[in-house]
Amino acid sequence: MKDSYLFISDIHLGLQPDDIEKKKERLLVSFFKFAQQNAKELFIVGDLFDYWFEYKRVYQKGFFRTLTALQDVTENGIKVHYLIGNHDFMHRNFFSDEIGALMYEKPLEVTLEGKRFFISHGDGLVKNDFGYLVLKKILRNKFLQRLYSWIHPDIGVALASSTSKTSRDYTTKKDYGEEDGLYEAAKEKIEQGFDYVLFGHMHSRCYMKYKNGYYINLGSWLDAPCYGVFKNNKFEIVDYENLLPGEINDQKK
Repeated sequence: MKDSYLFISDIHLGLQPDDIEKKKERLLVSFFKFAQQNAKELFIVGDLFDYWFEYKRVYQKGFFRTLTALQDVTENGIKVHYLIGNHDFMHRNFFSDEIGALMYEKPLEVTLEGKRFFISHGDGLVKNDFGYLVLKKILRNKFLQRLYSWIHPDIGVALASSTSKTSRDYTTKKDYGEEDGLYEAAKEKIEQGFDYVLFGHMHSRCYMKYKNGYYINLGSWLDAPCYGVFKNNKFEIVDYENLLPGEINDQKK
C-alpha cells in the first residue's frame, strides 16, 4: 500500500571513486524500487548529482541506472518533486519531459496530511552567506547558462565538476557562526505557521522541535544513507544502508 511521503537529499552521485559510486548508485536504485512500492509522493531535496549541466541535446553519461529507475517511479503513478540544489547547475527539460518529475528552483510549500511543509535545499537561506548568494546569482543566470551551453560538453562537464568541488569546499569550510544558519531560517518559517521545515545542503542530519514545529535536515548519503518518511502524521529519518550490508560504509569521510 502506497501510504508514505518519502524524502532524500544530497546523494552527490559522481563525487567519489568509481567503486564507491557503483555501490552508492545500486543503493539508490534499490531505494527507488522501494519508493515504487511504498510512496505516495517522492521529494528529492537537491543535489542528487554532484554536478549536473544539461545541454539541449546531450545529457551526462554515467547515471543511466539512476535515471531509468527514477522514470520507473513516475511511470508507476508516483509524483516526484525535484528541488534544485546548489550542485544542480542547470536543468532544462530532461527531467520534466523524459522522466516526468516536477522541478522547482524555489522552495516548495505543500500540505501533507493536514500539515504544512516548507521544503528547500537550503542554499542561499543562511543569512550571513553573502559570498554564496553572489555566486548563486551568477550560476543561475539564464543568459550566462546559455553562453555556457555553447561550450563542448566534454569541456563543459569538466568545468562544472571543478566548480562543484569549489562550491562543496566553500560550504564545508565556511564558518556560519552560532546565530545564523538553516536552523535560524527554519525557526522563522515555523513562526509563520509551518509544521515542518525540511532542508538539506549542510550534510548534517538534524531533527529538532521548535515551538509547534520541527526543523529537519536529511544529512547526506556521503555519511550515512537515509531517507525521511512522513506517514500517519509522523515524520521519521530512517537509515538505509542495511539494504546493502557493509558495502556503503567505506564511503564515509
